[in-house]
Amino acid sequence: MSSSLSGARVLVTGAAGRIGSVATEHLAAQGALVTALTIVEEPSLKADRVVIGDTRSEDDVADALDGVDLVVHLAALPHRDSGTPYDVYTGNVVSTFNVLAQAGARGISRAVIASSINAYGVPMNPHDVAPAYFPLDEKIPSDVADWYSLSKQNDENTARMAWRHWGIDVVAFRFPHVNSAGALRRQAEGMRVNPAAGMREGWAYLDVRDAAYAIELGLTAPFKGQQTFFVAANTTNAPYATEELLDAFAPAVPRLRRFSGREVPIDLTAARTVLGFQAQHELDLPTHRLES
Repeated sequence: MSSSLSGARVLVTGAAGRIGSVATEHLAAQGALVTALTIVEEPSLKADRVVIGDTRSEDDVADALDGVDLVVHLAALPHRDSGTPYDVYTGNVVSTFNVLAQAGARGISRAVIASSINAYGVPMNPHDVAPAYFPLDEKIPSDVADWYSLSKQNDENTARMAWRHWGIDVVAFRFPHVNSAGALRRQAEGMRVNPAAGMREGWAYLDVRDAAYAIELGLTAPFKGQQTFFVAANTTNAPYATEELLDAFAPAVPRLRRFSGREVPIDLTAARTVLGFQAQHELDLPTHRLES
């Protein structure tokens, strides 16, 4: 397939992960030459060069960056409970700094990194808190009380620093829960039974194929600087009207506008206007009345 990525050498870190493996295949299908950096061997990776290494290692990252034009940094411990607090926080922030600093110093023009909806702190917060308002947007106040969310917030700070210091353009995606279509359908069944569980994330989700597409746009869209975007499906993963969900589970949270049907209460304007992103794979759910 001919695209603006044809012939470009793209490094994907965390290439054996849930998003990384699909993104690697997607980018290769766009004509990119993919270098995969992974800490575990995965023979099925659709990459023409595979480096087994650790994104915390200066030498491993330097090896992986050889001949690279663009970077996709996805390697991370993906949850607060993926290791000790020290391991989760230091592993994530050191990896992101190492990759972006070396890419910037080499004059690489563009990088995409995986931030998280958790960068604003509320979803994993151990206290009884709620978002400052709906729809969530990139300027929403943060309330961080866990090490994973802090690591993602500081990954975004690192992205801004790398742009200001080296001039590398960086996109940080605040991904919600990203998974395969089947896993998302199972999650939606859980939200049918216990919709309160999704309030802090605005009942947001994203098919992993759409995450890969967003990454492609992050590498190719015409912009300069450092940009942070919420990306999500246009609809929620709960089979209830969004207004009913908010009335039931976030009645005291201000709403900056009204929501139609199962519209996700996240402002996706920035990703739509700057990147041209629209999710293509959404859950086809009935809309039930929410019982009180």
